[in-house]
This record gives sequence, structure tokens and C-alpha cells, in this order.
Amino acid sequence: MFITILITLVVFVAFISVVSFFFSLATELSLSPVATLTGALILALIFMLIQFAISPYIVAASTRLRYLAPGENPWLEGLVSKLASSAGVRQPRLAVSPDPTPNAFVFGNSSGNMTLAVTQGLLTQLKEEEIQGVIGHELGHIRHKDSIVMTFLSAVPLIAYIIARMAFSVRTTERKGERGGGGYIVLAGIVALLVYFVSQLLVLRLSRLREHFADAFSAYLTATPRDLESALTKITYGLSLSPQEPHGARALFIGDPALAKQEVQSILQQKSRYDLDQNGVLDEHELQLAMQQEARSRWTSVNEAFSTHPPTYKRILLLRQIEQEIASRGLETANIYSKI
Repeated sequence: MFITILITLVVFVAFISVVSFFFSLATELSLSPVATLTGALILALIFMLIQFAISPYIVAASTRLRYLAPGENPWLEGLVSKLASSAGVRQPRLAVSPDPTPNAFVFGNSSGNMTLAVTQGLLTQLKEEEIQGVIGHELGHIRHKDSIVMTFLSAVPLIAYIIARMAFSVRTTERKGERGGGGYIVLAGIVALLVYFVSQLLVLRLSRLREHFADAFSAYLTATPRDLESALTKITYGLSLSPQEPHGARALFIGDPALAKQEVQSILQQKSRYDLDQNGVLDEHELQLAMQQEARSRWTSVNEAFSTHPPTYKRILLLRQIEQEIASRGLETANIYSKI
């Protein structure tokens, strides 16, 4: 994760440097390269800080969250309090989304101001043990400060995209006005598009890695990886049935609705192959086996590079490896991330 973050930041600084140079040449300003780069970095930092400050309010509003009053759900409050204490994190505020599909997520812009949200579907469709596994996963995100890191880094491809749009827009206007320097503007736009593509892939890779780390954290925190494994299977299947369009903040969720639809649709196309007892229904066990078979698909591997979450089968396989590790060696927290 550190290497991915470092590469992303290096690409970003190099990108800002090159684009600043091209814009300086195009506008024929007398500013030095250092002054141009400094100004561009300051503007980029301001943009990141604005996104960092307002993103929690956007997430809360777009998911229609309702914060729980103290004592409203004693069981959930007690579970989160116990696990947060074991995880060594400050207990987050609890909220419920009216979404009928099973899901959960955390967000916030500081370690002391985090919100853990669960959907109504999660509370009604999953067993208590499975919910515990999901809560452990979300507390892992808080422990790793994932929402803070991802909020900052996700601004990198967004800034690159905005600069590309601006560059090509300026070039179009310039053609009408017949002004010079358009070639440098085009080069800046091309560089911005390339950086958008590369940085987006890096951010997506980091997002997938952080999901694996949160899964592993939950497995050791609860000492029952099988519960999270079962929860992920139900969440994936439940999300695949939803007629709603995938939410814009789905990268925060424990399960990505768009990816879930792709995974389950691929399996259902070969339903007769995976329906071992030929009863016309894929039960939880058959669905798990089917997802493992889908792991051998080349298309799955290619598609993974453009996903915010790892395929469910990979998450299940990781949890099973951790379960075997715990069974053979016990809860050795020094090896918590060794299987990733």
C-alpha cells in the first residue's frame, strides 16, 4: 500500500510539473518554472482540502443517513462499542440508511469524527454473527484511516481530468480566436488524460488492497473469519438483486453493487453447471464454489483492474486461508496481514 501511495504521489507531482511548464509556454508568462509549479501545487492542495472538508456531508446526504439516538439500538451499539475497544479505535457515530440491500460503510475526515453506517437490509437479512464480521471490517477501515487516505488520493485523477477538460476547452476557444500557444495546451491535455488513466488505476488498486486489509483485520478481531465469509456471500447476492443504479459513493461500501451484479450474472449464465443438487436454486455453498470457479476466468482478472473492490471469490479465499492459519497457530496478530 505504501508503494502504491508513493507512486501515485510521484506521478501527481511530475504531472503538475509538466502541465505547469506547458501552460507557462502557451501563455508566454514570465513566471519561473518554480513559481509556476508552486502555484499549481497550492491550487491542487486547496482543491484536495475542499473535497476533504465537504465529502462527509455529501456522503451523508446522498445515502439518506439517519443517525441513531443513544439507546435506540442497544444491541448494535453494544457490539460496536465492544469491537471498537478491542480494535483500539474511538467508537464511531452510528447511522442507518433506508437502503433495503445489505451493505455498510464508514466515512469521515478525522479519526475522532467517523461515522459507521449500516443499511436496513444488512440488519434484516444477515445473522448477528455475520453483522459482527461486517462491523469488524468497517472498524478495520477506521483503524487504517482508509477514508482519509482515499479521499485525498482520489482527488489526484479528478484533478487530472479537470485539467484535461480545461486544456481541450481552451484549445477549442483558441481556434476560434486564432491565438498562439495551442500546441502546448494540447500537449498539456494529452499528459493530463494519460495521468488520469494511470492514477485512476493506482487509486483503484489501493482501494482493493485496503478492502483485503480490512477483511483480514475483521478476521482476527472477531476470531471467526467464516462469519465475514458468509456475510460477503449474502451481501454480493443481495446487491445483485437490487434494481437500483449503483450509488456514486459505492467505493466506500463493503460490497460494490456494480461488481456484485457482474459476478452473479456471470454465475447465473452457467447456473446448471453450478447447481450441484439440481434443485433450481444456488444456495450459499454452491454460490461460494461458483465464485471460486469464476476465478479462473481471464475476463474476471482483466475486469478486476477497473474495480474498487476485489472479486468476492478472492476475499473468500483469503478469509479461508486466515481461518486455517488461526486454527493451526491461534490468534497471532503479528501475522494478521501475511496472507494478503
